[in-house]
Amino acid sequence: MDNIVGKKSSLSWAVNISVAVLVILWLIPTIGLLVSSFRTADQISTSGWWKAFNSNEQNIIVRTANPQTQKIIDGKYVIEGMLFSSEKEMTIRVWGVSSRAIDGYIPGETAKLTKGGEITLRGDGHYRMINENPFTGSRGMRVFVTAPMAPEFTLDNYRKVLFDPKNVEGMGKAFLSTLTVTIPATIIPILIAAFAAYALAWMQFPGRALLVAFVVGLLVVPLQMALIPLLKLHMHIGIGKGFLGVWLAHTGFGLPLAIYLLRNYMIGLPKDIIENARIDGASDFKIFMKLILPLSFPALAAFSIFQFLWTWNDLLVAKVFLLDSSGQTEVMTAKLVELLGTKGGNWEILATSAFVSIVVPLIVFFTLQKYLVRGLLTGSIK
Repeated sequence: MDNIVGKKSSLSWAVNISVAVLVILWLIPTIGLLVSSFRTADQISTSGWWKAFNSNEQNIIVRTANPQTQKIIDGKYVIEGMLFSSEKEMTIRVWGVSSRAIDGYIPGETAKLTKGGEITLRGDGHYRMINENPFTGSRGMRVFVTAPMAPEFTLDNYRKVLFDPKNVEGMGKAFLSTLTVTIPATIIPILIAAFAAYALAWMQFPGRALLVAFVVGLLVVPLQMALIPLLKLHMHIGIGKGFLGVWLAHTGFGLPLAIYLLRNYMIGLPKDIIENARIDGASDFKIFMKLILPLSFPALAAFSIFQFLWTWNDLLVAKVFLLDSSGQTEVMTAKLVELLGTKGGNWEILATSAFVSIVVPLIVFFTLQKYLVRGLLTGSIK
């Protein structure tokens, strides 16, 4: 019954569920990155992005006012103020004056200070310090506060990444460098692989089977194993570290997969069309340009998507073949590592920068996907 025309196969449900799972798995990290790019550093460090829309209890350290602000009231030295700015409305649950007992008191209670005096803290953050003797020190006293934090989103991360003079110049150069690397590194292997795939699929010459086996064998060669020998070759022939070297490196690493995919697609094209063209006197070059390339557009679009995304997100090849000591040819992935800092941290800046960097790949993916689907439909009814 499953083979009756018009009746859906029982496997269609499994296919639909599998596609839905893949889409969800792809969207979850992207959504998490987007949400994190609008959060503050404190919120990122204390809770996951999935809790961004809920109030989260956080332990924070705040300081009272400087002792120089103390006043004499009724013969005692008094310091009063608010622990939080007027922009933040928080309700303290517990608090403390020592890191060993950050939850030693509740709002409204009074704590004794080790250097003399006492402090009373209300739930809204208002405090009052009293001492018989003057308060000393150059900074205010630390107060450990535990309070629920309301959801907070900000555009400051994007302002810092896109408009901060310290970052704009570096990110702008990195963006242009990434485009300079990615576009030729996508076009060059496609051009070479298309010619090679046609030759391996439809042209008869000695050793063709060995060449196909050699291309398949190159697919299993680890990229990392070829980095140093290839860099030495570049240095020996005078290419050095530059755009030409990284273009050739990406071309070499991408060619085996490109040739393999395009050759398998081209060999499945209708044989009658090519034979009829040869009978009509068309040369191999004309057949390739007029017939093979238009019919192979789905495969060309698919590989161009993967090659562009892989090159755009690459860090290893750029580190080896492109970066110089002055950082003039720094790509965006290397810039993101620099923004992260040597000691880690700055996760909000990293999330924002990473999301900015994936805008171009997303545009390329969805743009070419339309032509890819159109080409697949055209090929299905030819």
